[in-house]
Amino acid sequence: MNIVVITGLSGAGKSYAVKFFEDMGYYCVDNMPPKLMLPFIKMPGRAEDSEENIAFVIDIRGGSQFGTLIPALSELEDNGFSYKILFLKASLDVLVTRYKENRRIHPLAEQGDLINGIEKEKSILSSVKEIADVIIDTSNITVNELKEKLEKYFSKEKKLSKFIINITSFGFKHGIPQDSDLVFDVRFIRNPFYIDKLKNLSGLDKDVEEYVLENRITEKFISKTLDLLYFLIPKYIDEGKKQLLISIGCTGGRHRSVAISAKIAKELQSKKYNIFVDHRDVNKNNKGQT
Repeated sequence: MNIVVITGLSGAGKSYAVKFFEDMGYYCVDNMPPKLMLPFIKMPGRAEDSEENIAFVIDIRGGSQFGTLIPALSELEDNGFSYKILFLKASLDVLVTRYKENRRIHPLAEQGDLINGIEKEKSILSSVKEIADVIIDTSNITVNELKEKLEKYFSKEKKLSKFIINITSFGFKHGIPQDSDLVFDVRFIRNPFYIDKLKNLSGLDKDVEEYVLENRITEKFISKTLDLLYFLIPKYIDEGKKQLLISIGCTGGRHRSVAISAKIAKELQSKKYNIFVDHRDVNKNNKGQT
C-alpha cells in the first residue's frame, strides 16, 4: 500500500496535485482529519490490498485538528504503515497574486489581512515541512510541470527512496531556485553561446555537451564537485535529511548548466543515489548570453 499525505500552503497547488494523483490511480481524500487516517486505512479489505494507493490532503482547513497530524503519522508507523509527505509551497508574492486573481479568502486571513494569514500558516506548517519527503515550490512552474514532477516522484512504477537528490540547472538571469541547499555557479566555464553553430542548441544536444564537458577546467570542476558531494551526502543522510536540492547555474540556464547538471546526475546515479533532474530554464527565450 502506498500512502501519501499532501499538505502545504494554501494556494500552492494542492487542488491540482489531487487531480494528478487521481489520474495516477490514487484514492484521494480531501481535508482528512488526521486521526481518521488509520481507521480509514484499516477498513475491511483495504489494509490487505497491498496494491492500493491512497492520498490524504491535510492542511490548515482542518483547524485545530491539523495539530494532531504528527501524532497521527506516528500512529501509522506504529501499526506498520509507511507513508510519504508531499509539501507544496510558493513565494509570498506568488501566493498573494493567486489569491487576488481568484478573489478567494485565505483561511487564516483575519479581517482580510492576507499577508499576515500566509505568514501565520507558514509558522503552523513549519514542523510538517521539516519532516516532508518531497517539497515542491510551485512559484515558477506551470501546471503541466507540476504534473511531471509528481509523476516522477509518485507514479506506481516509481518507488520513492528515503533520500532524494534533486539536481536543477538554471539561469541566474531567471533567479536562483528557492530552497536550494547547494548552489554552484558555472559561469566561469567557456560559453557555447558565442559559437554560431551551438548558440541555438542546448546542453542536451551532443555538440554542446561535448564542447562544455571536453574542457580541462570543466573536468576539474566536475571532479572536485563530485568529491564534495560524495563527502556531504552521507553526512546529510546521517542527520536525517530526506531531500537535497543541488542547483547549478549559468547565465541563461540553457547550455553550460544543463550539460554539467546532466553529467553530475549521471555520476551520482552510478552510485545508486535516487536522482531527479530538472532543467528549469532550458526552453526559456534567452536573448542574452547563456
